[in-house]
Amino acid sequence: MRLSRPVAAVLLVLVVLLLVWLMLGQGGAGEGPGADAPRPGPTTQDQGQTPVEDGTPGEPDEGTADDGFAPFDADAEDESPVGASGDGTAGDGGDAAGADEPRGVDTRDWDGIDACWDDVLPDELDEVADDVEDGGPFSYPGKDGSTFGNFEGFLPDESRGYYREYTVETPGLDHRGARRIVTGGGAADPEVWYYTDDHYESFCEFAP
Repeated sequence: MRLSRPVAAVLLVLVVLLLVWLMLGQGGAGEGPGADAPRPGPTTQDQGQTPVEDGTPGEPDEGTADDGFAPFDADAEDESPVGASGDGTAGDGGDAAGADEPRGVDTRDWDGIDACWDDVLPDELDEVADDVEDGGPFSYPGKDGSTFGNFEGFLPDESRGYYREYTVETPGLDHRGARRIVTGGGAADPEVWYYTDDHYESFCEFAP
């Protein structure tokens, strides 16, 4: 059936109006009551900002990171606390400052053996050192005062008989243990004093 021109024109207008209405309906779907109201913004924590006293968000605090931890400062110097001892542990400081320094001096800075730190030297060492200076008696006659051969080569090379060894007892052991004083030079007035707590594997130098 053929439609007359006026009827066809009316139908065409209706179709166009329907399409326009559908398009406007989709574009304004979000409109309605409250549509123009601003959406709530991110919270203070979301923005990484710290609130100021009046309750408004302020600028991020440069002293802390967003996760609550202080940021790593790569430029900061790695300084030990004042009064720290040679092993990295904090010392008493103040009146105990002397305890944080090596006992005596490194009389042989060329031998590669450093001075002993006080916290390395056991209490039993002083009594043995006194016995050495007095010429005895010793806890292990025949052993203490005998020649130390330096076969491991950790001490400077010297003629045989230059070094002597003495036992520093370890509480709780029923044998000599691994701690020794090794002296160099004269028997009654040594030129140099070494201490080892691992049976000659390592040494440090001390002054009695």
